[in-house]
Amino acid sequence: MKVTITIDGKELQVEEGSNVLEAALTNGIYIPHLCHHPDLPDLGSCRLCIVEIEGREGVHPSCKLPAEDGMKIRTQSERIASLRNLAMELILAAHPEDCSTCPKYGRCEMQTLIQYMGVSAARMHTRVKGFKQNEQNPLYIHDMNRCVLCGRCVRACNDLRGVGTLQYNKAGMETYVGTLHDKLLKDEDCRFCGACAEVCPTGTIRDVINFTPIEKKDTLIPCQANCPVHTDVPRYVRLVKEGKYAEATAVIHERLPFPECLGRVCSHVCELNCRRGEVNEPVSIRNIKRYAAEHTDNSLWQKNSKMLPKTGKKVCVVGGGPAGMAAAFYLAKQGHDVTLKEAYPALGGQMHYGIPSYRLPREIVEKEAGYLLDVGVKVETNCRVEQPVGLRGEFDAVLLAIGTHQGVLLPMEGNKLKNVLLNSDFLRDAAMEKETGMGKKVVVLGGGNVAFDCARTAVRLGAEEVHLACLEAREKMLADDEEIEQAMEEGVKIYPARTFEKILGTECVEGVQFSKIKSFTFDENRRAIIEKEEGSEHVIAADTVIFATGQRTKLAEDSGIERGRANSIATKEGSFATNVEGVFACGDCIYGTQTVVKAVASGRDAASEIDRYLGGDGDISEVLVETETPSQYIGRVPGFGDLKRAGEQFLPVEERDHDMRPISAGICDAEICGEAARCLQCDLRFGITGHRLWSDYTADGKEAAV
Repeated sequence: MKVTITIDGKELQVEEGSNVLEAALTNGIYIPHLCHHPDLPDLGSCRLCIVEIEGREGVHPSCKLPAEDGMKIRTQSERIASLRNLAMELILAAHPEDCSTCPKYGRCEMQTLIQYMGVSAARMHTRVKGFKQNEQNPLYIHDMNRCVLCGRCVRACNDLRGVGTLQYNKAGMETYVGTLHDKLLKDEDCRFCGACAEVCPTGTIRDVINFTPIEKKDTLIPCQANCPVHTDVPRYVRLVKEGKYAEATAVIHERLPFPECLGRVCSHVCELNCRRGEVNEPVSIRNIKRYAAEHTDNSLWQKNSKMLPKTGKKVCVVGGGPAGMAAAFYLAKQGHDVTLKEAYPALGGQMHYGIPSYRLPREIVEKEAGYLLDVGVKVETNCRVEQPVGLRGEFDAVLLAIGTHQGVLLPMEGNKLKNVLLNSDFLRDAAMEKETGMGKKVVVLGGGNVAFDCARTAVRLGAEEVHLACLEAREKMLADDEEIEQAMEEGVKIYPARTFEKILGTECVEGVQFSKIKSFTFDENRRAIIEKEEGSEHVIAADTVIFATGQRTKLAEDSGIERGRANSIATKEGSFATNVEGVFACGDCIYGTQTVVKAVASGRDAASEIDRYLGGDGDISEVLVETETPSQYIGRVPGFGDLKRAGEQFLPVEERDHDMRPISAGICDAEICGEAARCLQCDLRFGITGHRLWSDYTADGKEAAV
């Protein structure tokens, strides 16, 4: 029921019993306040929001004042100003006078309030509380010397979140905010949600990492920010926790068209930056994505998938790897007539012919490649394009997504001997079940994931000995730790910090000579500077050497396309356009061999640019499931900080080292909900109402444009 109240002569219609302070602020009338926050129950303790009411004695905290019909309120008077100033002086008497050195300088609510009121603690006897700054907890710093006992953090922890970690404690005559018996946050079941830091009006509880307002979202939701395609990780993880796998998969598909493939082989930089990792172990985001995609029939996201009207424009995508597939998929959804030409018999690029099937089953690649056919992409396999510029006569735009399928042979003695193989050729032949030319004793040169793919494939193809050597020290090897550990389990012998001196033999490979590296650095031009250990030369006997030291783009010299470094395709700065009008390029062929998810991101961005080139708006975004506002109440979870990461289920080594069967089953049904529940839900912080400063309002009582 609406009632009429008057504030400073301005008549307002508000809900009966509603908070007078919020009614004033909502209608552009600023009343100073500190302990009040619109998302929290009010205390009225700071005494800054006091007002006078016509017909009533004294002053009243407006945050605790319910609106009544006919109420006439005054927010400014000599008595109000005097009492407010006194209240602020008392607060400042126990607050450090070091605004300019405070990490919250310029973003502190109390600082701006002091400026508004023009108050100092000069009349008061000031005191130093003497608390030691607490930096023992992950993610947050507690500096109780700055605390003004507004109680926002305690109310946020108890009432907004329902966690109950923070409370009021006593130390002598001083009251402060802390945990029971001053335990670490983890030991008191803190959820590390950040609500306390978000509502704190000073620098008392603050993030360990200092950031600007522009950097805030990327800093506090690093999983999403660091994902090359920026999937909404917290949202789909939350949906998986709730058992809503179709909805979670739809959220993933809003940014990523191949979640089952990426659920197995994504480089998961989201996990490397997961804030949960600061507490104990990062959330197993990649496996959660995989589980969601495996447990839905795809009907929800496909039903809601957009398909724009036909534009009459024709696009040719050359290359059916992850970049080309992603670009073709989105261009077709934008209404263009898309033809994809692939040199090999099947789509997938490195997902099909590079990444071994024990890591990425071919049926999964084929399943998700089928999404292109669903949106109308015409696919031509076994169709190698040697002169892409010539396609412009038939198509309005051409996109080169030809990857890096040519291995690099290092210039060293013996590199022309029989049974010297290249990584790309070896893996492709193995994938196509062709003869690889591999013998029984194999040495792989290189330390990245591709090198380990070669080594582990060699094990499965029957090699009796597999050795892997690389320039980098063990802790600096480029491969994922799990790849290295699993290779060692499977019998691969690893030799880090080794130079490749020469390949021994007369006609066939007989071994490789190495030296140990004392130091390995790069100069300003990225040239390797290697210092060898004296007298460390040694030989590893072998009948096969596989070079896994890089890959290049394979494109004819007379193609008419300008090249960049290492035979990459040159594109204009900030663009995917090549030197030929209407011809674009994306993926590994423009920046070198990288990850599958980065290739997908490149394909997405290229599709957006080509759509604009063809007259569209470039907007390939989609909303595939209705957005729900999550509850801010997360509750207490005993032992939350120590919850262990769910382990990925792998075949025992004795069952996985002799064939190409998939070795990982992901996270089991019994653990998936618990793993998703380990998420800190960092995004919830952005559902908390931001603080409003006096400068957000104009002198005439209207809210200023922010």
